[in-house]
Formats: sequence, C-alpha cells, structure tokens
Amino acid sequence: MQHTILDRIEPIAEDVVSLVLRGADGPLAPWEPGAHLDLAPPNWLTRQYSLCGDPADRERYRVAVRYDRLSRGGSEYIHRFLRTGRPLRVSLPRNNFPLLPARGYLFLAGGIGITPMLAMLRAAGPAGTLVYLGKSAATMPFAVELQARYGNRVRIVETERDGRPDFTALAAALPSDALVYCCGPASMIEAAEAAFPADRLHVERFQPVVRTFPPNTAFDVVCARSGDTVRVEADMTMLDALKFAGHPVQSGCREGICGSCELSVLSGQPEHRDDLGAAQGRMYPCVSRSTSDRLVVDL
Repeated sequence: MQHTILDRIEPIAEDVVSLVLRGADGPLAPWEPGAHLDLAPPNWLTRQYSLCGDPADRERYRVAVRYDRLSRGGSEYIHRFLRTGRPLRVSLPRNNFPLLPARGYLFLAGGIGITPMLAMLRAAGPAGTLVYLGKSAATMPFAVELQARYGNRVRIVETERDGRPDFTALAAALPSDALVYCCGPASMIEAAEAAFPADRLHVERFQPVVRTFPPNTAFDVVCARSGDTVRVEADMTMLDALKFAGHPVQSGCREGICGSCELSVLSGQPEHRDDLGAAQGRMYPCVSRSTSDRLVVDL
C-alpha cells in the first residue's frame, strides 16, 4: 500500500466529486492509461477507482467518485465525510484495461465510465476519438474540460435530449485498423458488444455479468509456501476459507472485476468465474473455485 494525503476534493458534476491524492512519502508508483487502484477510506471499506489524472505526474493521483444511492458505504463515506488533509492508503496501480497499440481508437464512455478514458484519449493523440454519453451535461464529469481540450474529437451525447447514438452506424464507419474501448453501464456495454467485432472491442464493467455456474463443490487448497492444506466447503468462497485459516489474501470488489486478489496456480484446474479473463496460471479466489479436488497455489 502507498500512503497519500487528500490534497483536494471538489464537486465536478451532479453527484460526482474529484479527489486529488498527494504522495505522503515522496513520488507515487507509476501507472498507465486504463489503470485503477484500491482506495481505503477510514471506514474500513476498500473500493476501486480508475485513475483519471496525468500518468506523467508522479506527485499526485486523481480519481472521481460518483455517489451511489444504493451505496454499500464506500461512495457515501467519500461524499459525506471525507475532508481535505485526511491520510488515505491506496494500493499500487493495477491495469486490467490496458491501451493496446493500434492505428486508431474509438472510446465509448457512459457516465462515470469516462474516468479511464481521460488518460487513454490523451495517450492516443490525434488517433483517438471519444463518444461520451450521459443523461445531461450536469451529470457528466469532465465534459467541459474534454470539449475545450479536444474539440471535435469529442462528441458529447445528452441522452435525455439526443437519445442514444447508433452504435451500429459507428461500427460501420470504424476503420479496419482501429480498436474500440468501452466503459459504462451494462446496457451500454451490451449495445457495444452487439455492434462491434469482439476481437476489436475492449470493455471494463462496473458490475459482473450475471451468469450460471454448476453447483458449488468442496475442494482443498494447498498453500505451497507453508505446506498448509485448507478445505473450501461448498458454501464458502476460497478467499474466505484462506482468510479464516490464517492465509489472508488482499481483496477489493469480491465480485471478480478488480483483480486485487489474484493468485498464482501451480497445479490443479481452476473454475474461472471472474469477468477479467484470468491469465494462464492465475485465478481470482473471491469468486472462482476449482473443478479438481485439489488446487495448489503460490501462497
């Protein structure tokens, strides 16, 4: 974890505040467009937020937080109780949504989904264009800033006034060597997935996709470094079983979308239930399980 001080907190749109975090112990860890971090407010909750500042600025991080009226305590605490000068712990940046090399980019953002796109659009230069959707201009953080900086490379769509853009038409006009990056509500991502080729579309979700899996079964996890064997019962997550056995694993969302609990798998067959697409030899124990009776992990 890194230690920061809340340098500035200010409203930037309806129900959205911007947080600028200054490194308390010197330069902060580097990051690349698409990265996010875990922020741990004093209420013992950990939440994930996309970095939306300048990657070249090693002195400060910037994130934006929308107040969720169904908040489980994270956004509510930040909006109502967090004050300038407060020490805050943050994780090292992680990137599950990297900007891959391409000759052109179309960025699609909905609401607070604009946050990872800010650094991406900056990095893409003239090769990138943005379509930014929101109910109204008042609800859309950074809209004025984006139009002032990028002009006609940015299209602001107020859906209450303009309706939703035609993603099929956008797909038809997309150059063959361009990639599409999309972050926003589930309905927007579903529309993008229906319109754009899967091999050119990259998405980041707020919530996991609802899917059906086989019934849970019990299995054993062997912690390779200690030699301990931990039983994961059918009614328990692997993450919790490890924690209760004295092998806590860092975690954040507990929904398989942030990547903070990643473990290396040395043998056995994981049953991947995450939305990140775990790399070979990796798994996320907050949601994933095992199809083999025994799983060996680097722990």
